[in-house]
Amino acid sequence: MTGKTHRRRLDIENGRVDLSHGAGGRAMGQLIAEVFHDALDNEWLRRGNDQAAFDLAGGRVVMTTDGYVVSPLFFPGGDIGSLAVHGTINDVAMAGARPLYLSASFILEEGFPLAALKRIADSMGAAARAAGVPVVTGDTKVVERGKADGVFISTTGIGVVPAGLDLSAEKARPGDCVILSGTIGDHGIAIMSKRQNLSFETELVSDSAPLHGLVAAMVEAGGRGLRVMRDPTRGGVAATLNELAQQSAVGFRLNEAALPVRAEVAAACELLGLDPLYVANEGKLVAVIAPDAAAAVLAAMRAHPLGRDAAIIGEVVDDDHRFVQMTTGFGGGRIVDWLSGEQLPRIC
Repeated sequence: MTGKTHRRRLDIENGRVDLSHGAGGRAMGQLIAEVFHDALDNEWLRRGNDQAAFDLAGGRVVMTTDGYVVSPLFFPGGDIGSLAVHGTINDVAMAGARPLYLSASFILEEGFPLAALKRIADSMGAAARAAGVPVVTGDTKVVERGKADGVFISTTGIGVVPAGLDLSAEKARPGDCVILSGTIGDHGIAIMSKRQNLSFETELVSDSAPLHGLVAAMVEAGGRGLRVMRDPTRGGVAATLNELAQQSAVGFRLNEAALPVRAEVAAACELLGLDPLYVANEGKLVAVIAPDAAAAVLAAMRAHPLGRDAAIIGEVVDDDHRFVQMTTGFGGGRIVDWLSGEQLPRIC
């Protein structure tokens, strides 16, 4: 006998979260070490502090926070872990910033399978490493069975904006171009198809992706011609443009024929009674750009893998009513109004 004790590792395959995993003792330390540290490993987490210290170089600091409650937790093209990374990176990137670091807080429900938690954590770590934006600090809490829905994730992201770049929602001007980075509705319809057990000839896959590389290419090409960028998540492109119309005191005129929508998404929307303009996206952006910079920015977007379907979908117009209007494919017109109620709950 050596006198040493050997702690048994978590039974990831069969084990479940219990209240001791959130109580601050040995069980919690083991969960953090064997699930989160293994999955998210980096030099800051290895220090074992309750915070991360780092130096920031050049530019203004951007900070965002977000929460993720998507249902189901796993969906075609992603899961709550990768979605949390991508969504937070994109919120930082919409300021034209380079995302640097993330934090993550996990609210776990008693009884949640450890195998599912490990899968989520591994996906989150893989997404963070692929994007080059590490999760450097975090927190874990456990609530009683029935008081949550498996797992919720809250995140914070920070980044830096290049000198001279100042994007903001009140800067859209009449005559500016509206550019969409790609097809709309992919994420929301992928979620709905999973919830409703719908099957299509072609699998519907979420567009969840980090957009900071695309944004960097746009900034390099367009510079000061960029007015504002947004990722059209909940409420889709319609909600995003209505928000910008209010904030900039302008209107928007869209061209329905220019909207990029996958045929399978359009078919699913028709089946479900949805409008793609209102369906959530997690890997697309809307940019308002000065007309003299639009061509260069559009070319840079189409040269990037996440912007190859980018299109100019409309323009900013002078409108005291701040309406978003659209010329339809039949040559008529309609108002693209605010979404009434919650079209797709638990979408992100």
